[in-house]
Amino acid sequence: MSVRLIERLRRRQIVPAIIGPTASGKTALALALAKRLPVEIISMDSALIYRDMDIGTAKPSNEERAAVPHHLIDILDPAESWSASQFVEAVAALVPQIYGHGRVPLIVGGTMMYYNALVNGLARLPESDPELRRQLQAAWAADPAPLRRELERVDPEAAGRIAPGDPQRTLRALEVYRLTGRPLSELQRDTRPATPYRFAACALLPQDRRWLHRAIAERFDAMLNAGFEEEVRQLYARGDLSTELPSIRSVGYRQMWGWLAGEYDRDTMVKKAVAATRQLAKRQITWLRKLPAQCQMDPYTLSIDEQVTRMMAMLEDLSSVEQNSNIDSDKTK
Repeated sequence: MSVRLIERLRRRQIVPAIIGPTASGKTALALALAKRLPVEIISMDSALIYRDMDIGTAKPSNEERAAVPHHLIDILDPAESWSASQFVEAVAALVPQIYGHGRVPLIVGGTMMYYNALVNGLARLPESDPELRRQLQAAWAADPAPLRRELERVDPEAAGRIAPGDPQRTLRALEVYRLTGRPLSELQRDTRPATPYRFAACALLPQDRRWLHRAIAERFDAMLNAGFEEEVRQLYARGDLSTELPSIRSVGYRQMWGWLAGEYDRDTMVKKAVAATRQLAKRQITWLRKLPAQCQMDPYTLSIDEQVTRMMAMLEDLSSVEQNSNIDSDKTK
């Protein structure tokens, strides 16, 4: 049965995905699904890409990665950056390779900006200009406030969604404006198809956020017990990393970094980290409600077996429809 299903999915260029907020059980569902269907997991997580950041990212264990092939994990040093366009390019290259192995590519993660780029396309943006970027970085290091005011003036829409303390996205928005004379937010509305594939998502969407909040607090406590502090101390000791980098701005790492820098005590660090993770989950859920999903499940009311059964049924249904049918419409139940 799985061989025929894989062939139907491949022929119709369907790529399944498991998306959801942090601590909602995406990895557990993916690994359980792998027992029913041969898959290779494509990680859609902007933090799992970094080496030496294992505990605070809840990275799949070596045993889990040995049992099921994983991609886009441990591919960058924490000093490097990764973009939505790079993710899309990687997915476009990996999907045919995985189908060629006789397995199903399964996208798993909660970086909703990446999934939005997959299903809604990418904007035609200019390449980064090294000299202009150096000028902007120097200006930010001297005083971020004037650059923030400039962004609010030239692109208020982008300023509304970019945190004041986010240098990477702030400087990119200003760079695009200075290179093109057009706001980044305007250019982002002019998108192009990212890949030839059709993505079929199963969204894990908790109906009672109290369960999610409890899971977030319990998971952070487990991370601390597993040695998260020592992991961050080793990164901190390198000397070439800072909170201006996307890696260190990841939830948990940024708050631990502030504690190591003496900005607040340990109890405050824990509270800040849990609060930041809850805010991340809230943003992810907001994205989820906007993005197309072919099935939706509450991970706290359904067993793993029930979740797998529903996802398998979704894939059977989608792979059996007429080839010209549009599966990209939202069929969330």
